[in-house]
Amino acid sequence: VVIGCPAIYLMYARNLLPCELGLAGQNAYKVAKGAFTGEISPAMLKDIGADWVILGHSERRAIFKESDELIAEKAEHALAEGLKVIACIGETLEEREAGKTNEVVARQMCAYAQKIKDWKNVVVAYEPVWAIGTGKTATPDQAQEVHAFLRQWLIDNISKE
Repeated sequence: VVIGCPAIYLMYARNLLPCELGLAGQNAYKVAKGAFTGEISPAMLKDIGADWVILGHSERRAIFKESDELIAEKAEHALAEGLKVIACIGETLEEREAGKTNEVVARQMCAYAQKIKDWKNVVVAYEPVWAIGTGKTATPDQAQEVHAFLRQWLIDNISKE
């Protein structure tokens, strides 16, 4: 189990949570240090007790216009710094209705695969963006279709295991 919370509450959460529960920051930047006002580095997250980071969440993609490539760079750096990564992927309603779900999640996964060489500390989280705050929900069958596609994509592109 991993709990993700805003950065300002991470230390508070770490102090309250049992050690066996993972703690995730909700974002991290792609470099260790520099003039990046407001950004949080993986080292900062580790300093306050986080062992995971959530990257590629739909709000970061939509509101902050984070590209697949930037998100993959963030994942690469977070892993190199010793954090585990929750790599979010998912399609918008427009993409789903256009029949592009598999194309979108494959594109997002390809970007991650360009930067991630060892996947043992990565969890892929499929979030159908069209089901967040819209009143629409993904059916189990819809989610399973994407999961099946992702399992095959991982076998074909990452590892047979």
